[in-house]
Amino acid sequence: WLSLYSCFCYWNKHRSYEWSCRLVTLVHGVIVTCLSGYVALLDGPWPLTHAGSPNTSLQIHVLSLTLGYFIFDLGWCLYFQTEGDLMLFHHMLSICGMIMVLGLGKSATEVNAVVFVSEITNPLLQTRWFLREMGCYHTFLGEVVDFFFVFLFLVLRIGGGALIMCAMVTSPDPSWLLKAGGLAMYIVSLGFMVEICHFARRKMLKK
Repeated sequence: WLSLYSCFCYWNKHRSYEWSCRLVTLVHGVIVTCLSGYVALLDGPWPLTHAGSPNTSLQIHVLSLTLGYFIFDLGWCLYFQTEGDLMLFHHMLSICGMIMVLGLGKSATEVNAVVFVSEITNPLLQTRWFLREMGCYHTFLGEVVDFFFVFLFLVLRIGGGALIMCAMVTSPDPSWLLKAGGLAMYIVSLGFMVEICHFARRKMLKK
């Protein structure tokens, strides 16, 4: 991911460093959403019934890819000091959770599902930022991106995340530490939800 970031910086010398970083984030979001979605929905095992099951080779590859990205992005955010405490805490929880799952050799099923419901909104979030930078945010396209971002966040990250969390907590197989980390991650998602609801409310009042 660092190499990709360096390439984007070289190709976009007239742009800011954040532009290149968000391009990396967009690429990661698209790739990992597709891979984790395939693992969770098609390749299996089903995360709501097999929490704590042994890691598959494909799950290991997806989580390793995602872990590398989060380490890169956390380093970038700390260096440029662009994010608040909530986002930094989210990144540190994600890194610790993936390292634990890869080390234990189990529970990648539910963690991969969490990655899917979390990352599916990321490409839309980055698209909003690029639209704003290019002066195209206050258009019909911007409205469509905002709608699907809020809709998918509430339905998948909050609704789907709650189902995954219940399956993880009630299953006897996952580690208690992983369960605690999962609960903490869901609380972080609720914090993001509050921010998004405030954004949606301001947007509706402006209309």
